[in-house]
Amino acid sequence: MSERIWTAGLVVIGDEILSGRTQDKNVAQIAIWLNVQGIQLAEVRVVPDTQDRIVEAVNAIRTGYDYCFTTGGIGPTHDDITVDAIAVALGVPVVIHPEARSLMERYYETRGGLTEARLRMARVPEGADLIPNRMSGAPGIRVGNLFILAGVPHITAGMLDALTGTLEGGRPVVSATIGSWAAESEIAGLLGETERAFEGVAIGSYPFFREGRTGANFVVRATDPALVDTCAAELGARLSAAGYEVVKGGI
Repeated sequence: MSERIWTAGLVVIGDEILSGRTQDKNVAQIAIWLNVQGIQLAEVRVVPDTQDRIVEAVNAIRTGYDYCFTTGGIGPTHDDITVDAIAVALGVPVVIHPEARSLMERYYETRGGLTEARLRMARVPEGADLIPNRMSGAPGIRVGNLFILAGVPHITAGMLDALTGTLEGGRPVVSATIGSWAAESEIAGLLGETERAFEGVAIGSYPFFREGRTGANFVVRATDPALVDTCAAELGARLSAAGYEVVKGGI
């Protein structure tokens, strides 16, 4: 019986990401965090601040994977439409969450008070729960398998920290890296044969050109550490037998 693989997709929301004004840092930190939870990030979509595109992406991701995460568009300004779009995707109204309102009132009590703009950050799709945010006043939002996070990376990190250990997942993926001064095209067959010999293992190939030489790093991934070690050793042996220099840990 094959091991259950838990998966997630991520929708990165924001015109500023697509224009290049802001460089996304959340994909990597969310992928790493998910792996620790035993969940594989299987797909990422980057969409503009446009309701139809957000609805389309969220519905595809939340129905296609175990979990759907979104980042961005939950601030106080008019173009922060993520909550509205997700409510449309779920077919529910937007409501003011009473606990979120209380949190915002306390947070802004000494910061100029709770304005209409700031109150926007207490809006949630009906039926949602809150994700604690110790970094600033506005919480994240959870609706079923959907997690609505801030776009600012350090705030996203705090929300992920609050979610740690609360999601059902499998075993984390572990990896081992082998480097070789081998052209990727020359050993494609060898890589494929090695991967097929070890069920449950994936081998990624990452070529480079350095010091006038062509080489590649090969990353062996699986949920079983012993299997990863065995496969990496076999790959190294096969590369050496084919006449290629091998460097454990990568080049």
